[in-house]
Amino acid sequence: MSRLFGTDGVRGLANGLLTAELAMQLAQAAAVVLGHDRNSNGSRPRAVVARDPRASGEFIAAAVEAGLSSSGVDVYDAGVLPTPAAAYLVADLNADFGVMISASHNPAPDNGIKFFARGGQKLPDDVEDAIEAQMANEAVRPTGADVGRIQRFSDAEDRYIVHLLGTLPHNLNGLTVVLDCAHGAASGCSPQVFKDAGANVIVIGAEPDGLNINDGVGSTHLGPLKEAVVKNGADLGIAHDGDADRCLAVDHEGNEVDGDQIMAILAVALKNSGKLKDDVLVATVMSNLGLKIALREAGISIRETAVGDRYVLEGMREGGFNLGGEQSGHVIFSDYATTGDGLLTGLQLAAQVALTKKPLKELATVMTKLPQVLINVKGVDRTRVGSSEVLAQAVATAEATLGDTGRVLLRPSGTEPVVRVMVEAGDEETAQSIAEHLAQVVRTELALELVSE
Repeated sequence: MSRLFGTDGVRGLANGLLTAELAMQLAQAAAVVLGHDRNSNGSRPRAVVARDPRASGEFIAAAVEAGLSSSGVDVYDAGVLPTPAAAYLVADLNADFGVMISASHNPAPDNGIKFFARGGQKLPDDVEDAIEAQMANEAVRPTGADVGRIQRFSDAEDRYIVHLLGTLPHNLNGLTVVLDCAHGAASGCSPQVFKDAGANVIVIGAEPDGLNINDGVGSTHLGPLKEAVVKNGADLGIAHDGDADRCLAVDHEGNEVDGDQIMAILAVALKNSGKLKDDVLVATVMSNLGLKIALREAGISIRETAVGDRYVLEGMREGGFNLGGEQSGHVIFSDYATTGDGLLTGLQLAAQVALTKKPLKELATVMTKLPQVLINVKGVDRTRVGSSEVLAQAVATAEATLGDTGRVLLRPSGTEPVVRVMVEAGDEETAQSIAEHLAQVVRTELALELVSE
């Protein structure tokens, strides 16, 4: 059987893969692995539970809370909150673990369950495997006074907002900011925290009805935000995804500012203030080469990781670094958070606009994005990417052609018969030409029909 946990918890179609029964089983197993097995002080384990506003989140949260409390865990129901808020509150409450119910940027019919260990930390693979294995065992079923209790975490949002405000290097007085909350988990607290920080706030995508999350708005659909920023003469726009663990931005002219540009701005700002640990940024191999070039000129080095915010987090922990992220807008400030936080990132970015008195468009020129072409080659044997001599030679030739002005990355999908061909070059035409040539080599050399035994 395939592993139940994916790269970010258990995710799938609500009432398809992700049923109430499965949610309860996961919760009962987590109660043992993250609660009773790790709680040595004799008290009843405590867990924070939060969700995004998907309709299915209501029954899934009920099932999770039933599973936890029936297994002897006290539950603090934080209601609808961003994923990073759930992680923060686990640490702030000194709870044993946390549960977030969300499918992030996925459409409304999907949902997911992810766990945070004590301190709000994401789980390593071996702990997820332990939870999955525990699901095959009999659930812990205390009786009488030993059953868990469920209570509303009434000041959860206020605690999170106060925490975010405490991270700001400068207030946002005088700035006009458009917020796109993706009809998601940030719809309540993002507008509030930006207002409390001093900004004049215009809000779109903040009317969740349980079914409209990420529907034509948010970080995966920047059109409405660009239009609203230009129409209202705003200084900048901030876009969240459904669970608000990521942030993309738009400058006053409606130009997109992606995660790489955001990281460049913030890395340079932290270095200039002496707060960037070892003058290092942790980013994935998919970040634009322009980011590395710009930071090198600023005296900042990049530590590269595999794609995925969990790998960025691992790289940050291993080196003790305090800033990392992805092109998609997952940015991690380990001084303030244990996971990507779209509200925190948006506030820090806006604070740099206010502090420097420079428009976001000017700040974004700290790096020049090289043209990047990505081709997904489907229906190929992804397992042979590293063993094909013909493909290796084609890549070497392409890299020799590009020299220091570009790069090539071939990455097999972790789940599908797909190889991703990414080429960066000094101009779009060169990047496109080399990417198409390599994609054709991949199709020819790794075609599934060539694998006969």
